[in-house]
Amino acid sequence: MNEDRLRRAVAVANVPTLLCVLVQLTGETRWLEDPFLPTRNRGLGDNTSGGLPEDVQAEVRAAAADAIVAWQRGEPVALPHPPQELLVRMLAVAMGEEVTPEYGSMIASELELGEPGAEHQAPLDVPDGFRVLVVGAGMSGIAAGVLLGLAGVPYTVLERRDTVGGVWLENRYPGAGVDTPSALYSYSFAPHEWTKHFALRDELHDYLESVADRFGVRERIRLGTEVLAAAYDEDAQEWTVEARAPDGSTETLRANVLVTAVGGFNKPRMPDIPGLETFEGDLLHTARWPDDLDLTGKRLAVIGNGASAMQLVPAAAGTAGHVDVFQRSPQWAAPFELFHVDVPPELRELASAVPLYRVWYRLRAGWTFNDRLHDSLQKDPGWEHPDRSLNKLNDAIRRFFVQYIESELEGRPDLIAKATPSYPPYGKRILLDNGWYASLRRDDVELITDAIAEVRADRVVTEAGTEHPVDVIACATGFDVVRFLVPMEVRGRGGVRLHDVWGDEDARAYLGTAVPGFPNFFMLYGPNTQGGHGGSLIGTVEAQLHYLMDVLRQLFEQDIGALEVRQDVHDAYNARVDEAHGRMVWTHPGMTTYYRNSRGRVVVPIPWRVVDFWHMTRHADLAEYVTEPAAEPARAS
Repeated sequence: MNEDRLRRAVAVANVPTLLCVLVQLTGETRWLEDPFLPTRNRGLGDNTSGGLPEDVQAEVRAAAADAIVAWQRGEPVALPHPPQELLVRMLAVAMGEEVTPEYGSMIASELELGEPGAEHQAPLDVPDGFRVLVVGAGMSGIAAGVLLGLAGVPYTVLERRDTVGGVWLENRYPGAGVDTPSALYSYSFAPHEWTKHFALRDELHDYLESVADRFGVRERIRLGTEVLAAAYDEDAQEWTVEARAPDGSTETLRANVLVTAVGGFNKPRMPDIPGLETFEGDLLHTARWPDDLDLTGKRLAVIGNGASAMQLVPAAAGTAGHVDVFQRSPQWAAPFELFHVDVPPELRELASAVPLYRVWYRLRAGWTFNDRLHDSLQKDPGWEHPDRSLNKLNDAIRRFFVQYIESELEGRPDLIAKATPSYPPYGKRILLDNGWYASLRRDDVELITDAIAEVRADRVVTEAGTEHPVDVIACATGFDVVRFLVPMEVRGRGGVRLHDVWGDEDARAYLGTAVPGFPNFFMLYGPNTQGGHGGSLIGTVEAQLHYLMDVLRQLFEQDIGALEVRQDVHDAYNARVDEAHGRMVWTHPGMTTYYRNSRGRVVVPIPWRVVDFWHMTRHADLAEYVTEPAAEPARAS
């Protein structure tokens, strides 16, 4: 990156991020003191100026440009590995708020991973013939392939679709995109020059395709191959996997370790509405959007108002002739100032050319979207308004959201009443306003809160008897998330079915990863791993994979043939999960949410902070496992 372009990039770069870069490049901690202290990062924005006067911003930018130019010319980084206490202080200054000490090691790890040429997985001493089977080539499966490959562990990925990408392959509806910053919703080992602060579907899918190619994962994927069943062979200490090939034939594969990476958002849930099957127009789920569907001038009915609907409606309004939104219950949506905002080309280049800038920018995004609001989700037993909020902080967030709704829908008391939830903020998955409220104000959009009674050949009829003629029905009704691994059948020791252990929708696992009675079996994005309060699912999966690779390292070093988590360890962990959830917003009775099963148990989100789970997965303690010595050299599949 030439000097002129670099200086132009720094002139529009994020000032709080530049302060952290300056400290490391120069070794001068004066950048963490007045007059350079940024204001608190409010909301979900970038706080690009840091709230600093223009002359102070200019001083920071000039010094940062000089320091980066000197580094490019060979000047060494003054503080390549700052002490953790300093790292915590740096992030706290960059955010304008307290960061507690336990984040120090996580920050240090991110910085190490961000170094050019850093190895993200050391090679392991793998026994001859040892092999891993990974089910699924979405985001989790690709990450598993990368780390297994870097470690030198032979593996095969089985993917039922004709290419990689998982949820970002299947979801093609207008407006589909991620609601986590692109800088955070990406692999730590595969940086990317994102064109938008919040990437849309096509760029996300292209990214996953490129990572599969870059790390040689694609050549180890068997596409069009669906896993039907898996069973553990106790004598051989192997898994046998029955898979259906593209031609319909079935075959049995064998592996020492089975890893499921099937995700949760791959089983679309259609609503149970009388007459839905009689509709003669286009009927679809948002996750199965036809490429050739043209909404121009058509009457569109959107059933549901969750994350998919909030992306679809603003994208469809103005193209469709009319949009009816059928809402079961209102949702909280936060301001989203960076939605659809492009990352300037010079900043993309800066992030690529200067890893310190990229990683510190990512760390700031992580703090904003990870654990910042965790305290607001805890129930205060003495709180005087438990129906509307959980505690003082949660109530303040509620007031902010209500003010935002009222400002966006000013002059429309009817819409304000329909769009304002009664339950506490974060009771359901928090959504981001990407033009949702502005769309509701349009003359060609109607928000309908009357329940649907039936669907006829060309219309939707509500319980009040109102008929809404429609040409297209898009069901934005979510996914069957709580029934993990369905329909795949998994049998462990003694032929016991995993779904008999769990019941239909009550999955449990140690660290969301391991289940007693199922040796050498690991789940990515298993039960209680989704960051309900924030965070990036990619970060959670990388933490699980870090743990898995440590398990494999010890398995090889100790000549272990099979291991399974102890029942008491598993049960104690899940008791802590349930106890923690009992104190949190997702067990509040004022709403329904896909986070809970039909019995009210929270099975999808994790109750811990991101930093807590990160620490839990740094090292696998095999004292928590029942182990067996290797019976014989492992066999190839």
